[in-house]
Amino acid sequence: MDKRLLFVFNPFAGKGQVKDNLCDLIDIFTKNGFEVTSYPTQSPMDGYKKVRADAADYDLIVASGGDGTLSEVVKALMEQETKIPLGYIPAGSTNDFASSMEIPKKMTDAAQAIMNGVQFDYDVGEFNGQYFVYVAGFGAFTDVSYETPQNAKNTFGHAAYVMEAIKRLPKISGQDMIVEHDGERIEGNFILGLVSNTVSVAGLRKLIADGVCFDDGLFEITLVNTPSNPIALQKTIADALFNKLTNEKCFITFKTSRVKFISKNEVPWTLDGESGGAHKEVEIINHKQALRLMIAPDDKTAEQKLVNSLETNNE
Repeated sequence: MDKRLLFVFNPFAGKGQVKDNLCDLIDIFTKNGFEVTSYPTQSPMDGYKKVRADAADYDLIVASGGDGTLSEVVKALMEQETKIPLGYIPAGSTNDFASSMEIPKKMTDAAQAIMNGVQFDYDVGEFNGQYFVYVAGFGAFTDVSYETPQNAKNTFGHAAYVMEAIKRLPKISGQDMIVEHDGERIEGNFILGLVSNTVSVAGLRKLIADGVCFDDGLFEITLVNTPSNPIALQKTIADALFNKLTNEKCFITFKTSRVKFISKNEVPWTLDGESGGAHKEVEIINHKQALRLMIAPDDKTAEQKLVNSLETNNE
């Protein structure tokens, strides 16, 4: 047994699912020839610190938890000198990344998919010097994921996000923004802005434009214009919550590898569902194929992933 695997997991994510499956997961890794080191995170950013310090000693990193745990591990891997493969086992309440990448929901199936998988190099975002995995956003509901109480997430799952979002409807207002990309300048008042590399944000799929490609070096940008009156505003937001967009004229969408946002006031942002701080100016850059993932080769995007894997292995 000459391969080493570091398993970093959040023991409290998604009703403590990892703890219930821990022996089975380690058994799967061991049967596939890995010497396994398990590390339950103890506090926010603990997973980042562990992976940053020790990743170079391992052949494979596996992370399990919600999107926050994944984001911590990816940030640490982006600071390594070489690409170290990463597997992800979802255990949170919504798991947008896992949904986009079609990772199995059953934890043991996800672990086996990592063991049988192919390498796929995925784009990673940089936000004013901070790395994020699949989305940076401002405006309506972008802070819901980290402000929803953990006990509510564990009890109600994705429904907890929707309930928290509905409570905020009367308080939503837009942000005056200048958006610059590829020589173009867009000015407007927006209730929501997303810079993403995913087909789902907070479980909502209608907010993201079609044609998402995870390794093309381009983000999907979604800007939602603030409606002209409170009734139209509430209808637009309610439609978005329930995946029924009836007024697509409110939306501006485009693709780019680099985008800049400028505002008069400091605007709160979120990165992968966690707080990204408040900023007047934000520059976001796509790092093409910067993260090496282990992905099952049997989903609907398998052909593209397998081609990329073969090209990578032949370099």
